[in-house]
Amino acid sequence: MLGIMRKYKQSIIIKGVFAIIVLSFIGTIFLVWGTGEEGLGKSDYAVKVGRTKISYEQFQENYNRLRNMYQQLSNQPLTPEMEKQLGLKKLAIENVVNTALMRNEAKRTGVTVSKEEVINAIAAIPAFQKDGAFNAQIYHQLLQANHLTPQVFEEGLKEELLLKKVRQQVMDRVSVSDAEALQIFKKQRDRVELSFVSFSPAGVKPLVKLTDSDLNMYLQNHRNEFKIPEQVSISYVLLTPAMVASGLNVTNDDMLTYYQKNIDRYQDKGNILPFEEVKERVRTDALRFKAAKLAYEKAADALNRNLKSADLDAAARTFGLKVEKTSLFALQQPPAPIAGEGDLIRKSFALRQGELGGPVETNKGVYLFKIIEKKPSTLPALAQVRPRVEKLASDEKARELANRKAMEAVALMSQGKTPENLKDTGPFSFSGNGEIPGIGKSPEIMEAAFALTQAAPVPKVPFKSGETWYAVKLKKRTDTDTKDFPGQKEQIKLGMLQGKREEAVVNWLKDLRNKTKIEINPLLLAE
Repeated sequence: MLGIMRKYKQSIIIKGVFAIIVLSFIGTIFLVWGTGEEGLGKSDYAVKVGRTKISYEQFQENYNRLRNMYQQLSNQPLTPEMEKQLGLKKLAIENVVNTALMRNEAKRTGVTVSKEEVINAIAAIPAFQKDGAFNAQIYHQLLQANHLTPQVFEEGLKEELLLKKVRQQVMDRVSVSDAEALQIFKKQRDRVELSFVSFSPAGVKPLVKLTDSDLNMYLQNHRNEFKIPEQVSISYVLLTPAMVASGLNVTNDDMLTYYQKNIDRYQDKGNILPFEEVKERVRTDALRFKAAKLAYEKAADALNRNLKSADLDAAARTFGLKVEKTSLFALQQPPAPIAGEGDLIRKSFALRQGELGGPVETNKGVYLFKIIEKKPSTLPALAQVRPRVEKLASDEKARELANRKAMEAVALMSQGKTPENLKDTGPFSFSGNGEIPGIGKSPEIMEAAFALTQAAPVPKVPFKSGETWYAVKLKKRTDTDTKDFPGQKEQIKLGMLQGKREEAVVNWLKDLRNKTKIEINPLLLAE
């Protein structure tokens, strides 16, 4: 199922596969682009494309609809693991970036969409037709079923038509020459035979010799892989809301205020529940909130009274609490008692040794803490990590040596000389999957093989397939008879045109990306 969904990953966004997907996608376009930039704060963005901002809310709308499309394709809910495997977040980012780039380009080049074009496009959608003709009743029913108004749908469709026009301008500039068609005709019918020599890291590893100087240099050049991370140990106290809740109460006005401020908590199937119906829930929640606020205030007061002396024990005595201590730990490896307390852990690494910190509020309560010891990040001596350094350095040198030997073999072949251990593939035809006798699957070598000629039989560089490097040379090419080419030329050119057009759009978008400042909020990538 994942394989099928990956196949449609790109076409979903560009084309809209089914009627329901068309509806969902067009709704997305309007929600993402129709609101403009008004009301956005300076840091309230998910992605910036030039001067265009996409907010978190707009990005999430896009992501959610994209996920819904895949769920409709698979006919089952997507798990978080499936979303990660499909790379939906990356695809959603690419989608909003590409759409912004195309939208800006449309504005720059003066591309527009008329009302008549929108009307014609709606009438041409099969989902809105009955007996081959547009049916207004079906149109409104389908929009209503998908929670879309005609205005929202039509604005979204107008936007999609605009983007389609911009893409079409790029595709219309593409053509296929007779020479290109002939090359494809021959590639599909010719047979070639290669001579090749291969070098793998495993094969050349016995030749690798490393000195202590080499190992130390590797250690220094890869210090981030070996360094011992910064570590801290802390002492802390935890004041929970339950410890201060005794005697607290809330009035009816308190509960009403809490209910109104947190109305989204008291809904059922999208409907707000009446206050009287959830009064006891509100009472419990409001009391918990009041206790948490009081715990924070008491912790803050204790911190302020003991901040100058950095006396955590004195602060703990205020509440009759015992001070707990941790051993040294790294940022990514906190001790079990405070594992999951992200704010506490991060703030522990922001303070100096001996400094008192807090209050830090978490789901457990409010922490006050003190830095007992702080050890900076250090690079270990070679003796401490020698076995690991030797293995990694040896692997790297073996990869470099395999590449170098393949380049040397290319040089020998170019001079008409024969390198050692030369092998032949035997004759083979072009294959889309790149399967070559004796070499295995390598689309890159396959493409290169059918571009070689007797005048230029050796590629300028070796090829890497998996972990192995190959130096290749054309041994023999059997040309097909081209007498049938004139009759098949136009069909071949037509088949090539779509691929060239898609490639042109991809390259055009890459060029726009390179010319445009694009910022992705780090928080979006960290989620």
